[in-house]
Amino acid sequence: MTNFENSDLQVVTTKSRADKAINSLKGLLLGIISDDVIDVKEMDELRLWAKDHYDLVHRNPFREFMLLIENTASNEIPAKEAVEDLYWLCQKYEHGSIYYDGITSDLQLLQGIFHGILADGVLNDDEIFKLHEWLSENEHLNSYYPYDEIRSLVLSIVADKIIDEEERTVLTAFMKQFVELKNTDIAAKIDRDTAEVNISGICAVDPEIIFENKTFCITGILSRGSRSELQQAIQDKGGVPVNTISRKTDYLIIGDTNNACWSYSCYGRKVEKALGLRKEGHTIVMVHEFDVFDAI
Repeated sequence: MTNFENSDLQVVTTKSRADKAINSLKGLLLGIISDDVIDVKEMDELRLWAKDHYDLVHRNPFREFMLLIENTASNEIPAKEAVEDLYWLCQKYEHGSIYYDGITSDLQLLQGIFHGILADGVLNDDEIFKLHEWLSENEHLNSYYPYDEIRSLVLSIVADKIIDEEERTVLTAFMKQFVELKNTDIAAKIDRDTAEVNISGICAVDPEIIFENKTFCITGILSRGSRSELQQAIQDKGGVPVNTISRKTDYLIIGDTNNACWSYSCYGRKVEKALGLRKEGHTIVMVHEFDVFDAI
């Protein structure tokens, strides 16, 4: 009789089952999109797949699979988009789940470093140079947000080995985007200290949103309304809502609860594509759903 109490055997068995589940899902997705038409019965089959594999929900990237499948109907995420996101996740896993788990872990560690540095509300020179040292030792994160941005910023700050107050404030403003300080007094102090600094991260800060003849694409799960409602509102304002991001896209609207892919591979498929296009020189503004709803 197989001894499932053996922890090594359990790990191997779970890994084997996870790989088999990923392959079966990938095949299912390829079959579903083979005729480029996705109907209700096919989406129901995806939900049944999720139900059959729910015991793997605590293993990357199954939590993201389950969330995406569960939220497709309730949040009006187009079926084609959901299937493409799921297939994208399968490919990420297939191309080296250990590598991507490591990337995610290191980016979470970087966020923790930001948190620790800002915990006392003071950013000193030693902390900046230590951060520079860590970034230099982790160049495998190159091309992942926010590593590229923080690396460029820190390099520009330490280049002359003299850190002025403006540079210190800008760096503080950048890092605070990724930190939720429990000490409200310190959080308020940092907000006051950086009030005059406008940092552009993934989502633009206080963006000017022009609707007339501009193209808008939505990603993730909206918390203030449905996709159809937002798309109609955009259209009423003279904008053009689309489901696919391209070089012609002017705005990518990011849902408040984010794409389910985010926690597994750092950000979702559309955001990844938008960042890539932006690096190529295309002007794509990524905006939070709240800013769009507020502008309508």
